[in-house]
Amino acid sequence: MRIAEFVKRNKIELLGFIFVYAILFINAILTHDSFIAFVSAFCGITYTILAGKGIPLCYPIGATGSAFYAYLSFASHFWGNLVLYLFYYIPMQIIGFFKWNKNLKADKYEIIKIKLSKRERYLFFSIALLISFISIYVLYHLGDKNPIIDGITTIFSILGMYLTVKRCIEQWIVWFIVNFLSFIMWLEIAKSGVKVYSTVIMWLVYTILAVYFYIIWFKELKKEKA
Repeated sequence: MRIAEFVKRNKIELLGFIFVYAILFINAILTHDSFIAFVSAFCGITYTILAGKGIPLCYPIGATGSAFYAYLSFASHFWGNLVLYLFYYIPMQIIGFFKWNKNLKADKYEIIKIKLSKRERYLFFSIALLISFISIYVLYHLGDKNPIIDGITTIFSILGMYLTVKRCIEQWIVWFIVNFLSFIMWLEIAKSGVKVYSTVIMWLVYTILAVYFYIIWFKELKKEKA
């Protein structure tokens, strides 16, 4: 597909993405936001957009954003998020890059999307809730600043990345939960005076994109089944 034709077909979507990047950039300048927070947000949003489009290139960009976000988590004493991004996200993004490239559609550079069975969904979310309670207990005794949100987002993120690598639509349900709770967590940090406004914007955009891409994937899977 030619670039001009692609832009024409995705005009509204592209304008939306440009608007988001503009807000991120303007915010960083006006608030003198942390450079690390800005780069983390830029890479993270780009990763989410490309992942939503099913493009394997999302993973190298995501790994870069994860490294910067791990530093932010370390500075903010979010130990669950630190371990998650440094020792799980980055390795999984490397694996995901190769896995996705092995499951591309024949006619274009985009992955073949799938969904879990009803039994798999029930089992998945039951395990997620159980392990989350254990994580909250452990983080509380380690002195985590926000053990409930940090515990839930850590466990759901682990399982969410697993679903992402497997190319499952259910990932977007998990990411919505993770993104919304993370938005609340970082908003509280920003209110305390720490300059991480780009991170707050990033999680808000993530939350919106999770809903958007769930709808897109749902329509595509429904169309393929018909």
